[in-house]
Amino acid sequence: MNFDFDNVHEAAIEIAKKGGNHTLNYFNKSFDVERKSDDSPVTVADREAEMVMREEIISHFPKHGIVGEEHDDHNPESIVQWILDPIDGTKSFIHGVPLYTTLIGVVVEDEPVIGIIYAPALDELCDAAKGKGTRLNGDLCSVRSCDNLSEASFMSTDAYTSAKYGYGDAFDALIEKTRIHRTWGDAYGHMLVATGRADLMFDPILNIWDAAPLLTVLQESGGVFCDTEGNETIESGNGFSCSRELLPEVLEVFEGN
Repeated sequence: MNFDFDNVHEAAIEIAKKGGNHTLNYFNKSFDVERKSDDSPVTVADREAEMVMREEIISHFPKHGIVGEEHDDHNPESIVQWILDPIDGTKSFIHGVPLYTTLIGVVVEDEPVIGIIYAPALDELCDAAKGKGTRLNGDLCSVRSCDNLSEASFMSTDAYTSAKYGYGDAFDALIEKTRIHRTWGDAYGHMLVATGRADLMFDPILNIWDAAPLLTVLQESGGVFCDTEGNETIESGNGFSCSRELLPEVLEVFEGN
């Protein structure tokens, strides 16, 4: 398959913007909230925004595959897969909190190569491509220099999910060891790390569409995204972002708890 890397990268940026901006038609407005089989919320904004992105991808790259949170897989046999989350942080979106994001990860032969995190209500877009660095609104950015948890700011999505999935002791230890903890979570927390505004973000539970852009974004910003065993992957079902310098100390916390 002919794969124009730069073309796909730039298209992914524009497609994330279109999907994210579509969510603004519903943000801070009245709409119905449904519940999926796992009791997670979904709205018309989620479904419509993903369809906007899918239509753009199919129009520009008809042979590429698509994996999305809200609709069925498209061209699953393709070596190029676009992995979409139209609203990461639907609970924030529902409550009018602007820290939700629209996510795109592009994977080629099972390797993540492009990652986009777009916060439409804040108009912040973080993009990365393998070998090209990470940018925030067009300017190159990097993780902050931090080599000690005692000086680190620790982000999480909430204060109870870690315990629910068996990471309660590790979560408590990280709170004790870090300088400050805030729940600026979901993918926005990982973007804060990649752009040097936070030092550690932990997600005890992640779907493939939640994780898809994170590995590329963090690696290209000089940091790391990995699971609690240190594997740099988007498929483990959990993950944290931090600087390379902090990695050994964070892994030690998970190993000991």
